[in-house]
Amino acid sequence: MELTLNGAARVHRFEDKAGWSHIDGIETMPTPAVQPDLAVSKRDVIDLTSRMKSDGTLDWTPPAGRWVVLRLGWSLAGTMNRPASPEGTGLEVDKLSADHVRAYLDSYLNIYQGAIGASLIGRKGLRYMLTDSYEAAASNWTDNMLAEFQTRRGYDPRPWLPVLTGRVIESAESSDRFLWDFRRTLSDLIADNHYGVLSKELHARGMGRYGESHEVGRAFIGDGMEVKKSADVPMGATWLGRAFYPNLTLPDIRESASVSHLYGQNLVAAESFTVGGGPTTTYAIAPEQIKPLADRMLANGLNRFVIHTSVHQPLDSVGPGIGLGPFGEWFTRKETWAEQAGAWITYLTRSSQLLQQGRFAADIAYLYGEDENITALFQQRAPAVPAGFAWDFVNADALRNILSVKNGGISAPSGASYRMLVLDPTTQRMTVPTLRKIRDLVRGGAVVVGAKPIETPSLADDVAEFKRLTDEVWGGSKIFATVDAALTSLRLAPDVDFHGDTSIAFVHRKLPDGEIYFVANLGDRDASSEMTFRVTGKAPELWRADDGTITPASYRTLAGGTAVTLAMPAHEAVFVVFRSPTTVASRRIAEPSVTTLATIAGPWTLTFPRDRGAPESTTLPTLASWTENSDIGVKYFSGTATYSNSLQVPGEWTANGARVLLDLGSVKNVAEVRINGRSAGVAWKPPFRLDVTDALKPGANTLEIRVSNLWPNRLIGDKQPGTTRKYAFAVSDPYSAASPLLPSGLLGPVQLIRMTQPRPATIH
Repeated sequence: MELTLNGAARVHRFEDKAGWSHIDGIETMPTPAVQPDLAVSKRDVIDLTSRMKSDGTLDWTPPAGRWVVLRLGWSLAGTMNRPASPEGTGLEVDKLSADHVRAYLDSYLNIYQGAIGASLIGRKGLRYMLTDSYEAAASNWTDNMLAEFQTRRGYDPRPWLPVLTGRVIESAESSDRFLWDFRRTLSDLIADNHYGVLSKELHARGMGRYGESHEVGRAFIGDGMEVKKSADVPMGATWLGRAFYPNLTLPDIRESASVSHLYGQNLVAAESFTVGGGPTTTYAIAPEQIKPLADRMLANGLNRFVIHTSVHQPLDSVGPGIGLGPFGEWFTRKETWAEQAGAWITYLTRSSQLLQQGRFAADIAYLYGEDENITALFQQRAPAVPAGFAWDFVNADALRNILSVKNGGISAPSGASYRMLVLDPTTQRMTVPTLRKIRDLVRGGAVVVGAKPIETPSLADDVAEFKRLTDEVWGGSKIFATVDAALTSLRLAPDVDFHGDTSIAFVHRKLPDGEIYFVANLGDRDASSEMTFRVTGKAPELWRADDGTITPASYRTLAGGTAVTLAMPAHEAVFVVFRSPTTVASRRIAEPSVTTLATIAGPWTLTFPRDRGAPESTTLPTLASWTENSDIGVKYFSGTATYSNSLQVPGEWTANGARVLLDLGSVKNVAEVRINGRSAGVAWKPPFRLDVTDALKPGANTLEIRVSNLWPNRLIGDKQPGTTRKYAFAVSDPYSAASPLLPSGLLGPVQLIRMTQPRPATIH
């Protein structure tokens, strides 16, 4: 341990402010005021670079007095790319240099071109590169840093360079403001010279770019929206292992969605369902558990899932197989429910396709601070937007360069439009160029909500102009202190009024001839209420992405809106679509009449695949978890087993257009139903219920239910004392013999249900 005492004035946490680290919250770390005689005058900073000889000696005669000779240099950070194979491991490229990034990308893509040929680079072959979350640590210098700073900030940085070492030049406030400009330059460089150059060079080859950035916190000095704007597909990330506290990564998706809406990319992607390995999550994920997070992602604007991961499986051995170390979700052909995954993927596909239609509809553009980052700012708090109003994040770059006033609202060339601009508290420090743009918007008639900024963070700004602008803008009638006050002035009702139910989330897409709302119950309890949509003159329909059905919805017309009756079980989601013009003021759709026809009791014949440690078949008097079976082959089985039974169907069950549903009760974890050898579909979430009407026939029917559980039980079984053979193979395996088993199989009760509602139309 070393302790150094220094009597000179020092910039508070200068290392962090100078970009030695990429921590967030720097705005809350001002340097305390110092006495004027303890600060260094800018005129006393002399650039001696030209007086340095090649042998390292200094040819300079100092003026009278005591001088400190400060030598500044730079070196490689030594950061290696990871994770990578030995052949692909090397130093990270200088992401602040356009020349170095271009040279790196040329070398990298030439490897692919050499392997597959130039004709397969671009539209007819390799079409996209994905830049994953930034994990290369901090970097704060590049070859032409001084020239870049001068060009971008408009003043010479050299007299201020001692501030990078903690010296106070002129004053504490001026030194902090120089460091703000320094970080702003780093932010510009990584956006332009790394992410921007990647996109330009890929486009020159006919390729595009999927672009992640921070994921969580602040991974580099830079703005997430600014680095994503050059991506063809802005991209975020979510972690399924963190699904119980999902706000950790959902700001990343909202950031990506905002970029897409503002700049017109339309697609919003995300690294989806990533799992950090451990004995409670590894290979222990089924679609039922994934859906709540998927719906949260959709409600935050996502419309393209990029599943993490689907590792190539070159071996035909039993799974789980090869993975990315301890990280999943392990979505490969070795997954136990891989053959039954179609229904789950169809749900994601239908939902995504509908949310790619039209354009995002929002009321609020939400501006955050200029040295802040969405994924750091909003991990623990949400923007101050009232429930029922859609919004986009807006950064200062988008505000200044693409937003303008149109018909009293705020619009972008992409077609994105907003009724008001809301300022986050972090905008209390605001640059003069941003202030000028807000002044212009207000002059054009735009509504702005937020407190008057108190200071500029930039040394490049004119403090007098800052004061003139704030006095002008905040002296007008278009500035409101609260969002509620602005909404009252505009007489603007919520886009969707959930009447106080905070578990409901929505996305609104506006079509040329209609409206699409995705409505999701993100809570763990059922919700049933009348929800009011700010739409008139069109009759609502309920489109369900899980089963592909379209049904008319009950509604009544209100002043300025349509009240729709929705029953939303826990973790349910539905699309409310307004596409058919109507002059009918209300409509009531009767609830279907449901009758239990029969309970299918045992015995059941349970058949297992060969050479998986289980018996060829066994008889079950009643339904119970496989883990309760006395046969260890059944107890530790992982994979797909088939339940067989028979049932008698009277002809009157389907009379008068009634539908017959098979309700499986509880299933661990996915079930495919076959009746008389005909597939009736896959049940993958509660209620595990399928319409089997078209597969049934009067009289005797055969019933097969193919149920897949998850891999942990087999991995645990392979470790039991006395075990001589392993039936599973996994590169990463966190389980022990004592690990708890997961409930598995068909748990029931299995019932046939008669529903009198007419068969609905089908989504096309």
